Amino acid sequence: MIFRKLIFFILSIVVVIAIAGQAHAQRRDYLTDSEADIVRDSQQLDHRVNTLVKIIDRRFNALGIDPKAPVVKKDKTDWGPEPTGTRPELLGDIKALLQKAIDDIDNIAERPELMVADVTERKPKTFKEVFPIAVKSLAAAADRYKPLLQAEAAKTTDRIQTGLIANILELCDEITASVSRLPGS
Repeated sequence: MIFRKLIFFILSIVVVIAIAGQAHAQRRDYLTDSEADIVRDSQQLDHRVNTLVKIIDRRFNALGIDPKAPVVKKDKTDWGPEPTGTRPELLGDIKALLQKAIDDIDNIAERPELMVADVTERKPKTFKEVFPIAVKSLAAAADRYKPLLQAEAAKTTDRIQTGLIANILELCDEITASVSRLPGS
């Protein structure tokens, strides 16, 4: 009797570990390898936020939505292949990328001394110069995304997509509200 319980217990543990291993392996990374390298290289806050915004724009393009990104000079960066995934996966990527941008800004706001200066510039920018630029850049992108997301929310009947869109819209609202809390605003 004890032997059977021991065997059952061991088999139960093996099954739980196998299922947990599969669940961990299925977790999706919201950045492609090329994008992760670009983000890693973008250490100064304003550059990093602009990089994350560009990556979010790529997700909107993959969804077949024109993010109405402002035209910038020719970008020589190799962004790698276009991102792929289901609509919920791409919407989840957008949510995770917006949250990462918010977290990066929050981390620097809490500890400005940790900000990395761009050493390629003759006179590196200070926290007081870079921080408002990063926040306003992200807020401008959030303002572009809101009408697109509201239109998508009106079109979809899928509850998962509706929930993701609602979460992204909440993040966009938080971002645009943060501009009014900037010093001198």
